[in-house]
Amino acid sequence: MNLDTQKIYEHDIPDGSKLYFGASAKLKREIEAKAAEILEKNEFSEIITPYFSHHQRQSVKPENLIRFGDKQNLEIALRSDSTIDVVRITTKRLKDSDTKRWFYIQPVFKHPTSEIYQIGAEILGDSSIMPCIDVVSEIFREFGISAHLQISNIQIPKIICQLLNLPISVFENGRLEVILGLNLPWLNRLANIKSDADIDAVIAIAPSELKEPLNSIKGLASNYDKRIYAPLYYSKMRYYDKLFFRFLCDNSILSSGGSYEIDGNISAGFAIFSDAVIENLRSK
Repeated sequence: MNLDTQKIYEHDIPDGSKLYFGASAKLKREIEAKAAEILEKNEFSEIITPYFSHHQRQSVKPENLIRFGDKQNLEIALRSDSTIDVVRITTKRLKDSDTKRWFYIQPVFKHPTSEIYQIGAEILGDSSIMPCIDVVSEIFREFGISAHLQISNIQIPKIICQLLNLPISVFENGRLEVILGLNLPWLNRLANIKSDADIDAVIAIAPSELKEPLNSIKGLASNYDKRIYAPLYYSKMRYYDKLFFRFLCDNSILSSGGSYEIDGNISAGFAIFSDAVIENLRSK
């Protein structure tokens, strides 16, 4: 049925849009309130950024943006990601050199009609991801969420692409069959790392360019029992460039974050995906 003949009722909402009411709306509010309390306790200050942005292409691919023109006919987009805007607004517009920790609770929007509620935070001037991991873990503990922590380094797939003349889309799209099809012993081992000992075994036979990024993930967050390695994972968010993490539970991504550099600011941040957390809690 095409759009000309399809009936759209007054109560219909577009695919990808979110509707919370009753118990789910209450749960959403409780999650956001508790997260804000924990973030403030950890010395984060709150910021709410505009829905509209001129710089979203630097975060996500253009095809994921909801775009239109402003009054000067310059391209503008609904916010598809918050990180770049938070960094630039706080360092260039607010010019606040004292506050290094910022958090925000606000949705992002992706083409064509997806709404994604997020609780996010940025730590400016510090590339360590452990404070981010610890805060996310503290928030999850408050709600009894036990998730797997996945550790990656975005440098690893980038270096492999340079060494083997592969397009980054192989990793971006998770084309593991292409990677394993090369039948390189060190690459096959890299794809199956499960422990620090496995990392050492790969380092012993891998190209020298991979030794430092592999060492950087070894032992990271070792106090987390449910920790796994994913050295070939590549984030589609364009600014993450080194260490990266995700919290996974029941085949859902509950949170992700990592280190990055924007306009010379070496920082780290994360996002908790509120919609996935709500679904996880309501399924119990």
